[in-house]
Amino acid sequence: MANSIITLTTDFGSRDTYVAQMKGIILSINPATMIFDVTHEVPPQDVLRGSMALGEMWRAFPVGTIHVAVVDPGVGTDRSMIAARCDDRLFVLPNNGLLSHSIKASSSHEFIELQNKNYWRAEVSNTFHGRDIMAPVAAHLSLGVGLDELGPPATDVVLLDLPAPSIEGRRLIGQIVGIDGFGNLLTNIDLAHIDQIPEAGFIISCNKRQIAGVREAYAQHPPGTLIALIGSQGCLELATVNGNAAIQLGARIGDTVSTAW
Repeated sequence: MANSIITLTTDFGSRDTYVAQMKGIILSINPATMIFDVTHEVPPQDVLRGSMALGEMWRAFPVGTIHVAVVDPGVGTDRSMIAARCDDRLFVLPNNGLLSHSIKASSSHEFIELQNKNYWRAEVSNTFHGRDIMAPVAAHLSLGVGLDELGPPATDVVLLDLPAPSIEGRRLIGQIVGIDGFGNLLTNIDLAHIDQIPEAGFIISCNKRQIAGVREAYAQHPPGTLIALIGSQGCLELATVNGNAAIQLGARIGDTVSTAW
């Protein structure tokens, strides 16, 4: 059965007409489809953050949803574009690592290289493959076109080298991999890593500040308190109650977060 849900994740922002152009192409092919904006505020050319955004949300949508992602610093070069199936959700995106977090979280994969120009726009710009290739491909998928009709199997899918925590003695060392709109610091330390810590009580350190233990909710302490908790994605998060932890700690993506016990 044809699917009618397409999501869009890009680094286009909202000032220009790029997102609207993609939506127009999709609707001109399948006027009945439902289009959902995930975010268009991925930092420009930040493939890692785009991959994280996809990884955070793709399972929240129904089986069969088509996720289109365009964070594409290599547009116009010989980088390929792919369509993929991960656990019965579909993806259309450049083959530059954007799919890394989603692949890591899925149990089954299928990858196709976009080569069949019958499903592209007749005229393709070298600078806007999101509009001219990926949007129409997604629209045709929403009408029931099969992955195998889009091109041959992709044999060289690009994956990012995702940063992973390490254990040194009695310290688990990770890093900040994202900062959300509330200023919460998202780390690459997840529950599986924390479960390796042999004692219930431990100290979390970041930028010369220390936090004792992990809380269950933001409101367990007074406003302005710096806390640690397990966020909605199952990873350790540093937050300031009713405040902005990134500003409070002067933190940036890539800064070290460690736990000691």
